[in-house]
Amino acid sequence: MRVSTKSRYALYLMLALALHEEQNLSVKTVAATEGISEKYLEQVIPILVRSGYVKSVRGAKGGYHLTRTPDDYTVGMILRAVEGGIAPVSCLNDEVNRCEKCRECVTLDLWEQVDRAISNVVDHVTLADLVDKHRRMERRRGLDN
Repeated sequence: MRVSTKSRYALYLMLALALHEEQNLSVKTVAATEGISEKYLEQVIPILVRSGYVKSVRGAKGGYHLTRTPDDYTVGMILRAVEGGIAPVSCLNDEVNRCEKCRECVTLDLWEQVDRAISNVVDHVTLADLVDKHRRMERRRGLDN
């Protein structure tokens, strides 16, 4: 599986919102902070809103915020919301494999193992884990300066 730019940006956005849970963030602020395209984020945000992961607030102090706590989101949830599925081959995206060749496919077992390995990682790392890692890195950088 190759993680798309859209998925990476969605994860950066969700992490930024998690790091600033107490306030609403604008797309412009996140784009500037993360050094990514504001226009690209504007394409990603509706997906996260439709998924129920992010809520928008209008007004002077408006912007976006998470609808749950950071420990309620896994990286896998975010990637699947954006990509629709994260399986390494399309025949594994559906709950039931509809490929006509699945019964005689020599490589199917390999792809299922790869899918389980990827899911095992992304489904066990939460936004809270990434927030903790970010803060540890920030503290280390502060000590190095």
